[in-house]
Amino acid sequence: MTLKPLIAAAALLLAACTTAPVPADPPAPEWRLAIHGGAGVITRGSMTPEQEAEFTAGLQAALAAGAEVLRNGGSAVDAVQAAVLPMEDNPIFNAGKGAVFTAAGTHELDASIMEGATRNAGSVAGVTIVKNPILAARAVMDKSEHVMFAGPGADAFAKEQGLEIVPNTYFDTERRREALDRVLEERTRTAEDRHGTVGAVAIDINGNLAAATTTGGMTAKTPGRIGDSPLIGAATYAENGVCAVSATGHGEYFIRVGVAKTICDRVKLKGESIGDAAREALGEVATLGGDGGVVLIDGDGHPDFVFNSEGMYRGWIDATGSWTAIYGDDEQ
Repeated sequence: MTLKPLIAAAALLLAACTTAPVPADPPAPEWRLAIHGGAGVITRGSMTPEQEAEFTAGLQAALAAGAEVLRNGGSAVDAVQAAVLPMEDNPIFNAGKGAVFTAAGTHELDASIMEGATRNAGSVAGVTIVKNPILAARAVMDKSEHVMFAGPGADAFAKEQGLEIVPNTYFDTERRREALDRVLEERTRTAEDRHGTVGAVAIDINGNLAAATTTGGMTAKTPGRIGDSPLIGAATYAENGVCAVSATGHGEYFIRVGVAKTICDRVKLKGESIGDAAREALGEVATLGGDGGVVLIDGDGHPDFVFNSEGMYRGWIDATGSWTAIYGDDEQ
C-alpha cells in the first residue's frame, strides 16, 4: 500500500479540526471555567431532542457546580473537581456511574487532576470500587508523596482516605451493557465506543490554573488497559501563566503525542495561542490515525475548544454568562 491514501486521510482529519466559537477577544475574566463531556460521532441526526436536552442539562449542572466555587473566591483546582463530580454521577457520561464495561463485564475507571501554581498533580488508574475517581486522584495529590496509584493499590488508598466505596455493579447501566454486547458480537468498535471522557479547566481570581479529567475508558477494553485520562501530560496539564488542558478522544494516540503537554509547551516555548497549539497537536494525532478534542484556558483566562471529531459536548461559564454546545457547527 502506498503512503498517498494515508497522507490524504490525515489531511482530511486535520482539515476537519474544529475550533468552537468563543468571543473574538474576550476581556481577561475575574474567573472562568470550561468543560467537556466527551467528543466523537455527535451529529444532529444521531441525537433526539430529548437526548440533546439531557446532555445540555448535564453540562449546565457541571458548569454551575464549578462556578459556585469560583464565584465565592475558591481555587481553580477545587472548581475543576466540583465541575467533574456531577458528570461522574450522571449516567449519560462515561465517567463514574454509567462508565463503559471492560471486555470482562466489569468497570475500571481513571482520573487525574493538576494545579498550575506548583504543577502538583494526582491520578488513579483502573479503580473499581471508588464512587468518584476524581476524589481519589485529588487525594493522591494532596495526601501522598506520589502522583499516580493504579489498580488494587489505588482502590486501597482511596478506602484509607475515607472516600465513598461502592460495589463495581454501581457503575452498571443498561445502555452500556448493550454497547458491550454489541462490540463483543461484532468484534469492532465505533468511534463512540472509544470516546467519552469528561474534563474541566479553570482560572480563579488569583490567576491560578487547574485541569481535571475522568473517564470509564473504552467499551470492551481489555482489563488492565489504561488510556490517556490518568496520565499527566497526555490528557491533563496545567501551568500558571501558560495554559490548562483536558483532553478526550482515542487515548492511545493522545498518549503517543503527549497532547496536553505538547500544547502547553508550544504556548510556552513558541508563543502560540492555545488554539493554534491545540490544532498542531491534534494534527499529529490525526496523522497517526486518532481523533478527539481538547478544552483549554490560557494564562489570561481565555478559553478555547478544538476537536477533529464531528462534535464535542462542551461549555464555559464566567461572571458575565455561560454557553454550552454539542455539535461542530454550534455558534454562540
